[in-house]
Amino acid sequence: MGLMQRLSTVIKAKTSKMLDKAEDPRETLDYSYEKQLEMLQQVRRGVADVATSRKRIELQAVQLKQKADKLDTQARQAVGQGREDLAREALARRSGIVTQLRDLDAQHAQLDGEEAKLVEASQRLQAKVEAFRTRKETIKANYTAAEAQAKIGEAVSGISEEMGDVGLAVQRAEDKTAALQARAGAVDELLASGALDDVTGTPRDDIQAELDQLSATSGVDAELERIRAELGSGGGQGAIGGGDAKEGS
Repeated sequence: MGLMQRLSTVIKAKTSKMLDKAEDPRETLDYSYEKQLEMLQQVRRGVADVATSRKRIELQAVQLKQKADKLDTQARQAVGQGREDLAREALARRSGIVTQLRDLDAQHAQLDGEEAKLVEASQRLQAKVEAFRTRKETIKANYTAAEAQAKIGEAVSGISEEMGDVGLAVQRAEDKTAALQARAGAVDELLASGALDDVTGTPRDDIQAELDQLSATSGVDAELERIRAELGSGGGQGAIGGGDAKEGS
């Protein structure tokens, strides 16, 4: 149980870190603004629906009032013709219409109040949405500027991921260059010392090598004889001079 709980905590922590890294505050603000606009549209649609219902009641009330007026006229005509029974029927129907008109007036008043509340709420919500839009754009601009400054600073200091990759690439290139230079120098030294044949030059000739060695040795012997002659000539004079000086003393 403890291991599973720790594993769950680690997974949640890594997931939270990944989501935080992937989240763009500008996109979140735009999404919130869109949701607020949708809410504002719903409120406005509600206002329109209430206004439509109110208008329908008004039209219905006009029609009923016209019927009531017509029945009142008919009742008067019936009384004038001595038809009180018709007049009574017309007045009864007119009374029912008057009752409907009172109900419609009550409904109209209720819808009128609801419409006023919705209009006020819509205006308040619209003001908040506009304020949020202004704040959203300001935050987005500040975030974009801060992001650009951070990237510039990271690029200058070389601590950003991109610049870090570039730095590693440069370091690898320098290391490979140094290794190749060292190898080339070692090969040149081996070629110069004769330990490594130059496969691009002429084939090795052992006889010519011995002749070259003999010539080098002869040259050295000649130089050695010359030095001995010079030292021998100078040494004899020094010895004679030294003996004269001893006898004179």
